[in-house]
Amino acid sequence: MQKCEGKLRNLISVDNADIRLIKIFIRVVEAGGLSAAQADLNLSLSTISGKISALEERLGVTLCRRGRSGFELTENGRLIFDECQRLTGSLDQFSRKVSGLKSNLSGTLTVGLVDNTITDPLSPLARTIAKLAEIAPALHLSIDTKSPGELLRDVVSRKLDLVVGSFPRMTLGLAYIDLYEETQNFYCGAGHPLFSVPDENIGVEEARVHRIIGRNYWAARDIKIFAISNPHATVSNMEAEAFLILSGAYLGYLPDHYAAQFVRSGRMRLIRPNLFSYKAKFQVATVEDWKSRPAVRAFVDAITSNIPKALVRVA
Repeated sequence: MQKCEGKLRNLISVDNADIRLIKIFIRVVEAGGLSAAQADLNLSLSTISGKISALEERLGVTLCRRGRSGFELTENGRLIFDECQRLTGSLDQFSRKVSGLKSNLSGTLTVGLVDNTITDPLSPLARTIAKLAEIAPALHLSIDTKSPGELLRDVVSRKLDLVVGSFPRMTLGLAYIDLYEETQNFYCGAGHPLFSVPDENIGVEEARVHRIIGRNYWAARDIKIFAISNPHATVSNMEAEAFLILSGAYLGYLPDHYAAQFVRSGRMRLIRPNLFSYKAKFQVATVEDWKSRPAVRAFVDAITSNIPKALVRVA
């Protein structure tokens, strides 16, 4: 182990060619072989093999066995691979920090969030904030929590630089970046007449005769399926809705991750997810010139890097 680490430390006088060889080696190992890495590296098989051989010669150790029998790292190769990952990780961290300094990432970035997303495992916000603190240590964050409508109003008036939430409408003059979807389920609380009724016996007609909650920013969506003119109670946040549902007197929608704690304790019950549940798209909303604003762009880059690329789309 110490011998291998010493070999890699000899590359402290690395140049760009060495870094390229190391990155090719990492991609080959991650792909599971030279052939499997061809498409990602956009190199021929013979070129990749030559690059691996060049790295082996530079280090003075055999990194892998490759041929008809398949691809396999040697013991030294496994140790070198771990060291290479640490080396490239340190280089990436250095590049991000330098980029932050070059981009003038200082001052204050004002961010708006909807409430009660902290329990959502899909939310990338905590990872985003950690990455932003790493690449822009001089940047001051100011975070405010409001309803979706208030967030859009404040980003339009530029009281907020950007907002993250699920929005009931698209506002002209803003750019939207898709992030992920949150599941909204329909619930009743213990003590409600429907709490012990089997799902197969609950339909729209059975639910609509009871008191139904509407969120003041999404009331139309919440009551649409029930064909009622107005909700029986209106709330502005998830905690207020949860209190009404837990009373046993109302039915209403909550995000699945937020309601999970009450379902586990037997205080709430999910009703007919195949009929009543729907998906709410979470997005970043910001001004149209956001790409010219370094701090906003850094935040968008950080948050989208924590979302599968297939889900990310700018509207």
